[in-house]
Amino acid sequence: MVSLEEKRHTLAHLLAAAVQERYSHAKATIGPAVENGFYYDFDFSGGEAPKEADLIELENAMRELLPSWEKMTGTEVSEDDARSRFIDNPFKLEIIDGIVASGEKITLYTAGDFTDLCRGGHSEHPSKDIKADSFILDRVAGAYWRGDENKPMLTRIYGLAFDTKEETEAYVSAREEAKQRDHKKLGKELDLFFIDEKVGKGLPLWTPKGTAVKFEMENFVRTLERSYGYEHVSTPYLGGEELYRTSGHLDHYSHNMYAPIDMDGDMFYLRPMACPHHIRMFQRKPWSYRDLPVRYAEIADYNRYEKSGELMGMIRVRKFQLSDGHIFVSPEGLKEEFKNVCRMIVEGMKGLGLIDIVSYRFSKRDPNNKEKYYPDDELWNHAEALMKEALDELGFDYVEAEDEAAFYGPKLDVQARNVNGKEDTLFTAQMDFLLPEKFDIEYTDATGQKKRPVMIHRSTIGSLERVFGFLIEHYGGAFPTWLAPVQVKILPISAEKHLEYGKEILAQLTGAGVRAALDDANDSLGKRIRAAKAEKIPYLLVIGDAEAEAKTVTIESRDNGKMEAVPMVEFVATVQKEIKDRA
Repeated sequence: MVSLEEKRHTLAHLLAAAVQERYSHAKATIGPAVENGFYYDFDFSGGEAPKEADLIELENAMRELLPSWEKMTGTEVSEDDARSRFIDNPFKLEIIDGIVASGEKITLYTAGDFTDLCRGGHSEHPSKDIKADSFILDRVAGAYWRGDENKPMLTRIYGLAFDTKEETEAYVSAREEAKQRDHKKLGKELDLFFIDEKVGKGLPLWTPKGTAVKFEMENFVRTLERSYGYEHVSTPYLGGEELYRTSGHLDHYSHNMYAPIDMDGDMFYLRPMACPHHIRMFQRKPWSYRDLPVRYAEIADYNRYEKSGELMGMIRVRKFQLSDGHIFVSPEGLKEEFKNVCRMIVEGMKGLGLIDIVSYRFSKRDPNNKEKYYPDDELWNHAEALMKEALDELGFDYVEAEDEAAFYGPKLDVQARNVNGKEDTLFTAQMDFLLPEKFDIEYTDATGQKKRPVMIHRSTIGSLERVFGFLIEHYGGAFPTWLAPVQVKILPISAEKHLEYGKEILAQLTGAGVRAALDDANDSLGKRIRAAKAEKIPYLLVIGDAEAEAKTVTIESRDNGKMEAVPMVEFVATVQKEIKDRA
């Protein structure tokens, strides 16, 4: 039975055939199957290139060609035959060079009147296997040849394809819904954050509303960390060259660090992480085994270099705050302490309502990559075995990934997929035997001997910016009441007659710790209600003569619709409890 990937790969060839039929100057390059569909890259430098408005015509051309593609056959050819076939196409000739250098055979695949250079993996009977209404052409984009920005810019045409028309339409519908939840779109519409080109790419600015959410996230993190025995510290966002030389960051992580800053001959770096700072905090005084584990936590400012093309809203930025932490623990207590870190991770994700969208990845080293990882097989084998034991004992459902570890130790990565389908690491927990050695960290054991502790690097909920982006998308901007930037909006029916009672309600709510706003705009009540609903505010309080006289409020709940009028004191108590419980 032909697979969906084989169908998609065949459709990439069908697209190339349709393009070359209508754009004779086009040079076809490569066209693979990808997740959700296919694409093909073309060089149109010899003439006009298709625009998105032309995709319907190309799509119909593909459908016209499909019945004639009764069979797709592959033929092995010589290097000379292949070169003569594509003598006018430098991209295909470059591919042929690579095939020859690798010692692989050269194959051409033909369907209808179209022949392409390809390794294979297609439908043998396209007209039979592929439904004519199961695919659509999606968009046009630019792409460098072989992903190299120093090589020619090509035109990439994307297509979507599934087994049936219904599946393709369902995917398109789901994607459109996802676009409405995109945190970049909602962040602007709800005035939560913005990125200003004059401030700089990848440097988000939190608005007052966004900052209200940020403060709630910080309070949530610190409360959770205190419940697990952490002490909060505050350390500088700069570090000296010797600090990062000792930690190994300059040897293993400099590609993510910014250029040094010369201060009176001393070199400093904007820090990419706080572990060296917390190590020096630990080393400020002697420690006994009775003191361990020592747990430091900090919402720390970090700066990491990201290429411009990799930046994306709040999810991938150049400056961010991380709910970071480091634990110094005896080797005997390491496994149980790591399990407690995992328990806190789960509690944090449940508290934010994100537990259903995260997955876990056990990231290990590639033992053959000698440059990326600290070269100590015994250390690595022990750390990876211990982490696996802890995860298995907790019953974590995880996947293993080689060559994804930190340079100093294995890690548990908490992964999440955003609405655009891209998976990102929300945060990590790592075991580290290396940095205690490099910094010569010690404690005194029960016999009075000096011993080496082990470190655990961990984050509670990760980067505030990245998690904020995921929260916006997960809730579609309709945050639970405790996180909502504005929790209650007061709407007097008449600005003249009911404004004083509105101010009285506002004072009661703000005095009770509720984020409330009074809308006294000179617009109709209906217009103000629609505007407040567009802001996704959890509670709207409509007040008129009856409410002012009885000291009540009529409630319009975002989640439960219109509710009966209740005494103001009762409503305040209800909202306070909802916020306190983080419901």
